[in-house]
Formats: sequence, C-alpha cells, structure tokens
Amino acid sequence: MAMTARAGIPGLVLGATLIGFAAIIVRLVDVGPTAVGFWRLAIAVPVLGLARRAWQAADAPAPTPRALGFMLLAGVAFALDLALWHRSIHLTSVANATLMSNLSPVFIALTLHFGFGDRHPPRFWIGLLLALSGAGWLVADSFRISHETAIGDLMAIGTAVFYAVYQLLVSRARRTYRALDVMFYASLAGMLTLLPMTLIAGEKLLPTTLRDVALLLAAGLVVHIGGQGLIAWAQAHVTASFASVTLLVQPVAAAVFAWWLLDEGFGLRQALGALLILAGIVTCRLAMLHAAAAVPAAGKA
Repeated sequence: MAMTARAGIPGLVLGATLIGFAAIIVRLVDVGPTAVGFWRLAIAVPVLGLARRAWQAADAPAPTPRALGFMLLAGVAFALDLALWHRSIHLTSVANATLMSNLSPVFIALTLHFGFGDRHPPRFWIGLLLALSGAGWLVADSFRISHETAIGDLMAIGTAVFYAVYQLLVSRARRTYRALDVMFYASLAGMLTLLPMTLIAGEKLLPTTLRDVALLLAAGLVVHIGGQGLIAWAQAHVTASFASVTLLVQPVAAAVFAWWLLDEGFGLRQALGALLILAGIVTCRLAMLHAAAAVPAAGKA
C-alpha cells in the first residue's frame, strides 16, 4: 500500500496544480459561468471517449448498472460543483470563493469518520487544521465576510459539499474501474447536466473570439483531462481523505498563477500560507502511514 500511495501522490499534486488554472480561466473567458463548466466537459468527453477506445484493456471489467449509476451520479455532483463555484466567483470575492470551496476535505473526512467508520488518527485532524489554516492565510488579504457576499459565500460552501460527494464516488469507483472509464461517464453526465442549466439561466454560451476558444480548450484539455484526470487516476492509490487534503495544493497553485499571469499580489503572508498547507499535507501523510503500520501490529497482538 505504501508503494502505491507513493505513486499516487505526485499525480495528486500535479493534478491539483493544473486545476489551479480553472479560476483564472473563469475570470478571463467571455461566456457565462455555467457555460464555462459545460465547455470544459464538452471538450473533454470526445477526447476521453477516443482515449478509452485507443487504450482498451481486455481484462478491464465493464461497469455494472450499479457502478455506472455511481459514475453518472458523480458527474451530476461535479456539474453542480462547477455551476455553484463559477457563479460564486462573480458573487463574492475570489478569496472567499477559494477558501470556502476548499472545505471539501472537512466534509469528506467527517463523512468517512462518522458515516462509514473510517477512523482518522488525531494527527490527521491536526494536519487537516494546519492545511486549512494555510489556505486561510493564503487569501487573508482579501477575505471578507459581509451581507453583500453572503449568497456567493453559501454557493462556495455548496461547491465544497458537491465536490466532496464527487470525490467520494470517484474514489469508490476507482477501486474497480479504470480512471478513463470513470472520467468518461462522469464527464458525460456532468456535460448533459450543465447544458440545460446554461440555457435556462440565459447565459452566453458560444465563444466569439479565438482567445475565448483557446481558454475553453485549456479548461477541457489541461484543467479537466490533465488535472482532474490525474486526480482520478491517483485516487486508486490513496485514501479519499488524504487525497482531499492534498488537493489543497490547488489554491496555492491558483495564487501563484494569478501572481504570474494577472499580476496579483503574492507576498510573505501567501508564502506562509503555502508552507502551512504543505506542513498539513505532510502531517496527514505521516498520520496515515503510522495508522497503516499500527494495524498489522495490532493484529499480531
């Protein structure tokens, strides 16, 4: 288990880094916020479909109706996550949206701990608190709570809930099925969910410039297939709780990309926040390793 987990961690970190581009794309592209999510998945689906055909495995099991249902449900949850998050960016500050949408590790850990009996050692909770504190420091300069941002803040929290559901369902599916299969069916369901939502909201759907087309292609190919695909692959090698904490690399990447591409500030406070997130991830990792090592010892006793 330790070796497979070690293999999955680089995939998680690189995947989280790539999805750090997502917020920047949402801010720059000239289509509706829900439409960005639709195009992200619509561009990814045919590529994922072709990849599944190109890399067919003879021993890969076909999804059962129950498993397929979980994959499709994961896609619906992911669609709601994208819709709420993209809209929250326009209704609250980017700092608020970033911090609150990254509360999903809390919901995942609590769900597994109390709902499924997957107990976490005390050091894991300390690491989670460290990582979340780092995320808070990262956005502290522009984080504000007020009645003007309340709706956007609630949407960002809803984003975290739906992303937690998505991660739990994907983690379950990846115990048996390939990342390409899980990503394809989940992305297809998400795309079909977001299209009517975009049309009902009356948002601008079609890009009108080559710049917007390029940004949407980046959302589908780099952010979704590259970033989310690597995360889905890694979830067969690590626990859902540890994966969710490691994904807090995303706001660090987003802050660095915003500093690099949008000339936003990145100073000592942001650097300290990034170090706290890293310390929290390492603490969680050590806690999971210690807990895994203790299980055989307890069994021998």
